[in-house]
Amino acid sequence: MESEQLFRRGYYRNSYNSITSASSDEELLDGAGVIMDFQTSEDDNLLDGDASVGTHYTMTNGGSINSSTHLLDLLDEPIPGVGTYDDFHTIDWVREKCKDRERHRRINSKKKESAWEMAKSLYDAWSGWLVVTLTGLASGALAGLIDIAADWMTDLKEGICLDALWFNHEQCCWGSNKTTFEERDKCPQWKTWAELIIGQAEGPGSYIMNYIMYIFWALSFAFLAVSLVKVFAPYACGSGIPEIKTILSGFIIRGYLGKWTLMIKTITLVLAVASGLSLGKEGPLVHVACCCGNIFSYLFPKYSTNEAKKREVLSAASAAGVSVAFGAPIGGVLFSLEEVSYYFPLKTLWRSFFAALVAAFVLRSINPFGNSRLVLFYVEYHTPWYLFELFPFILLGVFGGLWGAFFIRANIAWCRRRKSTKFGKYPVLEVIIVAAVTAVIAFPNPYTRLNTSELIKQLFTDCGPLESSSLCDYRNDMNASKIVDIPDRPAGTGVYSAIWQLCLALIFKIIMTVFTFGIKVPSGLFIPSMAIGAIAGRIVGIAVEQLAYYHHDWFIFKEWCEVGADCITPGLYAMVGAAACLGGVTRMTVSLVVIVFELTGGLEYIVPLMAAVMTSKWVGDAFGREGIYEAHIRLNGYPFLDAKEEFTHTTLAADVMRPRRSDPPLAVLTQDNMTVEDIENLINETSYNGFPVIMSKESQRLVGFALRRDLTIAIESARKKQEGIVGSSRVCFAQHTPSLPAESPRPLKLRSILDMSPFTVTDHTPMEIVVDIFRKLGLRQCLVTHNGRLLGIITKKDILRHMAQTANQDPASIMFN
Repeated sequence: MESEQLFRRGYYRNSYNSITSASSDEELLDGAGVIMDFQTSEDDNLLDGDASVGTHYTMTNGGSINSSTHLLDLLDEPIPGVGTYDDFHTIDWVREKCKDRERHRRINSKKKESAWEMAKSLYDAWSGWLVVTLTGLASGALAGLIDIAADWMTDLKEGICLDALWFNHEQCCWGSNKTTFEERDKCPQWKTWAELIIGQAEGPGSYIMNYIMYIFWALSFAFLAVSLVKVFAPYACGSGIPEIKTILSGFIIRGYLGKWTLMIKTITLVLAVASGLSLGKEGPLVHVACCCGNIFSYLFPKYSTNEAKKREVLSAASAAGVSVAFGAPIGGVLFSLEEVSYYFPLKTLWRSFFAALVAAFVLRSINPFGNSRLVLFYVEYHTPWYLFELFPFILLGVFGGLWGAFFIRANIAWCRRRKSTKFGKYPVLEVIIVAAVTAVIAFPNPYTRLNTSELIKQLFTDCGPLESSSLCDYRNDMNASKIVDIPDRPAGTGVYSAIWQLCLALIFKIIMTVFTFGIKVPSGLFIPSMAIGAIAGRIVGIAVEQLAYYHHDWFIFKEWCEVGADCITPGLYAMVGAAACLGGVTRMTVSLVVIVFELTGGLEYIVPLMAAVMTSKWVGDAFGREGIYEAHIRLNGYPFLDAKEEFTHTTLAADVMRPRRSDPPLAVLTQDNMTVEDIENLINETSYNGFPVIMSKESQRLVGFALRRDLTIAIESARKKQEGIVGSSRVCFAQHTPSLPAESPRPLKLRSILDMSPFTVTDHTPMEIVVDIFRKLGLRQCLVTHNGRLLGIITKKDILRHMAQTANQDPASIMFN
């Protein structure tokens, strides 16, 4: 049935040409924004309308910029709804910027008239700083709440604090006088479930009972999380970053950044992290911060009525999200600039910096981890690194790139299979199965049983005199220990045991992360990727440390690593490995290095980090240039033109435009020869998002472009508010109404809703220039002319199809999913 509909609309025609030309004018306008199939006939029609056969205009290149006043030639009485957008459509960046300039000029022209107008002008000028301040405050507060709640619920799987139920394990034992240095995590106030239920603290019965309760709580948290997402806020699942990148590029997804999504995402993020699934909260915190930014933007008319300005707030909000996720305000700003933002003017840079600062300050005030740090795994190293160590650092970069390439391919293949099989119809069952497998396998291994952030903390931490974990079980040499405080030492049995457990944990994390990312609960990728890299890095670090200890006379160690000296820091290798693996998955570079640098607070480790991150990016790019977020954008069919992707083909605009030679002509409006009934019939018979307005069918000279939505709203409003408007009323888009017979009904003037300056290119314009124009100006469509006469139209959807075709991909396989 579905394929039959697609066939009727032209998607399954024999040639690619017919695929691209199968629709009509509506797509024109929203070719970009309507690229997803949301399983309704209306949306399906919208999909088709992108660059359809029907809208050619004749504008001049750049006319949109030079003629901004004409673009918003407002009605004497503005019609409510004109200039707004439907769900799953793309905004018109040029029109939104022109609207904002017009608003700004209007406010400035009135500010000297009275004190009230001056106050309104000041309020308008400061509203940007107010909204990012509120966003930063809310993001920091919610991040602190999530951190505290997730820690408490994670420990709830193992036991409970009888004296104060709201304390987690560590807080419960802070005030105890009965703890020992070796067993600092054991205190009489903290009771495991085995002690509470069967009264045994040790033995096989205790182990089995704790095992059962661990699985029970993990399944309970996972079931509650997926149920809340499914019932109340389906948009709360996943990390949210692919969708936020798409929204920031101009796409509209109603409800994705709404209050219900914020509330459910905050609650279910705590549950998902506490369930022990191989996911993190850092990515979803960006979504949470963007929800805050979107909600607060509605308090200020400057942002609530302008979609382009609203996206400036969302860019600042994403910076605040990373700031509280990693305690890295500068890294958050760079993340917003490098990874998610599509339009990032200098003013947005300053406001992003301020939002990240406010969010970090609030989180620091809350102090969720009790260590005066913004993240659990903050570390400081004091041992310098040596030139020889660049070789293992680069090897870790290679591992990170290979892991990233493997993960992207495996995860996308699994997500595609989930979409195309019955398994995807049962999201609750999938989450329960993944949570059960994770809990059953994770409990026996102490490194997988740990909260992932706690695991990263252990792997990052250097072995000092106060460390009691098995990773620091070295044999002490008393003679050597007199030379320095903590020299390189031979590994003890605990270290070798820990390495085997870490190897098993590495395999477990790699496999489970592939199946976990993309399930219907909030799931971030930063922490699992960092954990995988940290495990690999710690293993490599211990290996290099032992090599240096036993072979200190080798020429590579001889110059700088003397007997009894502290040469190698395994924790540093874990940190470099974490950065390399995260870089391999996301393909971040500058922002990632700064984030990890802010985590460690050590400037001298920037070179190893840069070497590893760049190596992981080069290795990953050798297998495919897409990061995981771009891959998910393409999988979901979002209309996103990646600025990082190069277009090197030598095609021309005439090769891509529609209509093609075999297609019907464009559906157009004439400036003064059509009646209201003619336009209503055209709207009802087609599914295009807009129509070009020409002087006459014979001349094909362009007057402007009218949106379908604006036409519909304007005609409905005129019928209600203006007397004498009937079906036979002449519609006039010209500046002056033509002379009509005396008995004719009253004409309807719609010039005010006309875009007088649509973008045009000639038919010989190279497509690489056209693609560049679309990326940099955020266009939805561009008209193609020859000697001033309209030939066709190119929409964002046409460009995405063409790029898929040039990459030897089936356009239908990446669109409308």
